[in-house]
Amino acid sequence: MADLQDELHGTSGFDAPPDPFEEHDPQVSVSEADGADLERARAILAAYPVADGYSGLPWALRRLPWFDLELGESSVDTDVPRLRQGHVGALFWSLHLPEGIVGDRAVGATLEQLDLVTTVVRTHPEGLRLVHTAGQATDARLCGRIAVLHGPAGAAALGDSLGILRALHALGLRVLTLSGVSWAGETGLTRFGEEVVREMNRLGVLADLSGASADTVRRVLRVSRAPVLFTRSAARALRPHPANLPDELLAGLGAAKGLCMVPLTPEQTGPSVRAVADHLDHVREVAGAECVGLSGTYDAGTAHPQDLGEPSRYPHLIAELLRRGWPESDIALLTWGNVQRVLRSADFTARAAQRRREPSTAKIADLDG
Repeated sequence: MADLQDELHGTSGFDAPPDPFEEHDPQVSVSEADGADLERARAILAAYPVADGYSGLPWALRRLPWFDLELGESSVDTDVPRLRQGHVGALFWSLHLPEGIVGDRAVGATLEQLDLVTTVVRTHPEGLRLVHTAGQATDARLCGRIAVLHGPAGAAALGDSLGILRALHALGLRVLTLSGVSWAGETGLTRFGEEVVREMNRLGVLADLSGASADTVRRVLRVSRAPVLFTRSAARALRPHPANLPDELLAGLGAAKGLCMVPLTPEQTGPSVRAVADHLDHVREVAGAECVGLSGTYDAGTAHPQDLGEPSRYPHLIAELLRRGWPESDIALLTWGNVQRVLRSADFTARAAQRRREPSTAKIADLDG
């Protein structure tokens, strides 16, 4: 955190945040001021691009007979030109499945999506690069590529098998959503669920708790030694959506140094850029600047707020935060730094756990039977 702040204030070359008490030239129009904020937003994003926590692109691409994401693809929300225009530097590609796909079908469909993501990235080498760590994501950005990470996937993909979890991790999975299964339900984590979390910590797979019950969230925060994510959650105090977080859980997330990634969807955050910014303000105030991030949720079958209809519009959201007085150091954490921290923490936790813990052989029938 200190290094990031030193870099911003010492060497970035950005202008200092405006003094609210400074006199302004009355001849400067509102549109000119807005334009200046937008240019400043683009300058910040050029140094600290968006690490987007959720893209539904893998499932959206399955229905297309042909596509080219590097030249541009009008059939989806996301392609390389629009990602570059929006200064997106990293993207988590969701492996979630439609409702009703369970059991062996869920395992197979998740493997197919993992393979699809790998294939898509390899066939678009000038724009995309598959990565697994924070360092690889930074390397991709420095090479002019957009980093792609596998996940989140649904917990149903495990089929109640820790061996499948290890196989998915070996294929690149880095985020797993803990909901919709018997061992992570409304009543919280079971003993087998706790063992899943410990094995995820040992491997370096991050827990996504968006959509999980409050009891599951509380128990995972106690059990997990690595930070947790909410890949699609905003502030319930502002909008009472079931996937949004009450202040009590936001405060707990802040204490655990997890990350709440606010989605750009009207049903969760509201219909405008300002509404999204209100949620970002609230999460930052309750959980802390180190615990707030962004999830575009593009190509996930949802609507988007006005002026945020595609990833190229991210600078307009950052300009709104600048108008609200967000310091550049907090914006750098929001867009890039917080995801980097969580990825590094997961890797550090995994290395430490692997020195003291062998792969788990636990069975759900033994622990929850």
